[in-house]
Amino acid sequence: STNHKDIGSLYLWFSFIMFLTGGPMAMVIRAELFQPGLQLVEPNFFTQMITVHGLIMVFGAVMPAFTGLANWLIPMMIGAPVMALPWMNNWSFWILPFAFTMLLSSLFMEGGGPNFGWTFYAPLSTTYSPDSTALFVFAIHIMGISSMMGAINVIVTIVNLRAPGMTWMKLPLFVWTWLKTAFLLIAVMPVLAPAVTMVLTDKFFGTSFFDTAGGGDPVMFQHIFWFFGHPEV
Repeated sequence: STNHKDIGSLYLWFSFIMFLTGGPMAMVIRAELFQPGLQLVEPNFFTQMITVHGLIMVFGAVMPAFTGLANWLIPMMIGAPVMALPWMNNWSFWILPFAFTMLLSSLFMEGGGPNFGWTFYAPLSTTYSPDSTALFVFAIHIMGISSMMGAINVIVTIVNLRAPGMTWMKLPLFVWTWLKTAFLLIAVMPVLAPAVTMVLTDKFFGTSFFDTAGGGDPVMFQHIFWFFGHPEV
């Protein structure tokens, strides 16, 4: 579909499904922390749950819910018949189920899924991580592409498709917040992409961006990550 309401509904249903996926992971985490010394799940599985729960909730539940509301409401609020780039809008949704299928499938790989927290700090995500890190990085790239396309669509729609008489100062606050958010996404998603790519090359191709033994700096990862992370959140 290229109907903005249909795509908005798809985003909202996807967000709900991801909420039902990530929520039980949070319950596993909280159950394990119920009392000192309690051992309900294997320790490595616990750290995997922390990583995947965080990514699913941020990129799978919160972001698609917000994007779904944007798809539903922005055209109606500014008097536009459609989102400006309907086919790209469709594509930006449909790559998400594949990204999260890939992320969840990493849990079933030999060595287990990603087990280094949702912030995936080096060297936990490089030197000490399982091979499923490759799937994790690819999934993050696809989520980022989806966010970028959604943000571009929002900006083009708000700038070009406002109804006659809908001046900038008459835009509803929700539309203004999304315009600002879309610019932030376009600014910070290209920062996350090289960060996870450097994690990938440190892990599999012998680079040392975040390895002090090779002249790298693990703290640099945190600077790059949070340059992305706080605008995103």
